[in-house]
Amino acid sequence: MSSYIKIYKKNSSSLYGSISITGSKSISNRLLILKAIYKDDIHIENISNCEDTEVLKKSLISPSNILDIHHSGTAMRFLTSYFSIQEGKKVILTGSDRMKERPIFLLVEALKKLGSKIDYLKKVGFPPIQIFGKKILGGEIDMNAEVSSQYISSLMLIASQFEMGLKIFLKGNITSIPYIKMTFDLLTLAGIKVDWKERIIHIYPVKNRGKKYFSVESDWSSASYYYSMASIAKKSHIILRSYSNDSLQGDQKVSYIYDKYFGISTVFDKDKNIITLNKKLNFFLPKFIELDLNKTPDLAQTIVVTCAALGIKCSLKGLETLKIKETDRLEALKEELLKFGVRTKITDSCIEITDLYRKKIDSFIRIKTYQDHRMAMSFSTFGLCFDFLQIDNPNVVEKSYPNFWKDLEYLGFLIDSYDYDEE
Repeated sequence: MSSYIKIYKKNSSSLYGSISITGSKSISNRLLILKAIYKDDIHIENISNCEDTEVLKKSLISPSNILDIHHSGTAMRFLTSYFSIQEGKKVILTGSDRMKERPIFLLVEALKKLGSKIDYLKKVGFPPIQIFGKKILGGEIDMNAEVSSQYISSLMLIASQFEMGLKIFLKGNITSIPYIKMTFDLLTLAGIKVDWKERIIHIYPVKNRGKKYFSVESDWSSASYYYSMASIAKKSHIILRSYSNDSLQGDQKVSYIYDKYFGISTVFDKDKNIITLNKKLNFFLPKFIELDLNKTPDLAQTIVVTCAALGIKCSLKGLETLKIKETDRLEALKEELLKFGVRTKITDSCIEITDLYRKKIDSFIRIKTYQDHRMAMSFSTFGLCFDFLQIDNPNVVEKSYPNFWKDLEYLGFLIDSYDYDEE
């Protein structure tokens, strides 16, 4: 049995409301690993309620020796490192069919060079893997920083348990730097000594540290969809909680991008811990936008859909990591945007809107989500543009933002749900 929703808004010209989004998935998942290592010394509030975080949390306390992390790439990468230092524990990590196609070679080989024992159970370089936990001395390791920042964060989170600590030498073009910096900042706040000078990250072995308390800030990636909606609606005033102007998340850059290119201002209220999105008056949209999203690749789908809806051509580069996400996001964007009369050109690291041709577009368009939460949420903003928009498998949003459809209803969207049997 599969499902889909029809989404539309009767008064699509205005968007008003207040939304509360739970804690950042990225911060929550890093803190969960630190809590698993340091037990009662780490206390976490406002943790994310998303599927990725729930999968990670359950896996960390599961008595089973076979852990299925489904579609969660973060869980696969963080748990690989975590279980490699659990002395005497033997664990098999597996996941969905798509997860078995997502590479983990660089992380596994780095851990093996440091002394870990990990075996591939099927295809070399890919899950499922079997991990034999043991004591690791640490030392130094070279890491290709071009493929995924999560490999580096995964090593950083456990390195304070190495007897010698760890020096990571970053090679190549560093992708998603803000996520590495997030890990760096959280380690520092947790009382772990860590240095980062140019291309060398040094995590020292832990000696003495006290109890640390964390209240997780809300997720900026999730906020991006409201920036997109605010820019498409003719009038908008949206309040989002709980956000601050000194975020650990690189995706806070969305507030700058939408202010500069799409005319959406962000007002921070430090006392109330909220932000307010307002549409600027007499703002002239550009005809073309060029952005390097190497540091914020999770914003790419939101931005390209916004451009498509507003009739703006764009070139977004720095998107190397999108090829190995829940789906090949660049191919998926190309296929679905074509349904709206939007032609794109893609490479391994770039997507460009080349033509917004004006044919008669059906008032009823069906969006495939490719088991990708961000495809569902980014394309939902087209619900402001058409009579009806159908989105297949809407439950994929549970991976990062389970309340998304309910929150859209708070903003006045009408959402009808349907089930059907696949042939």
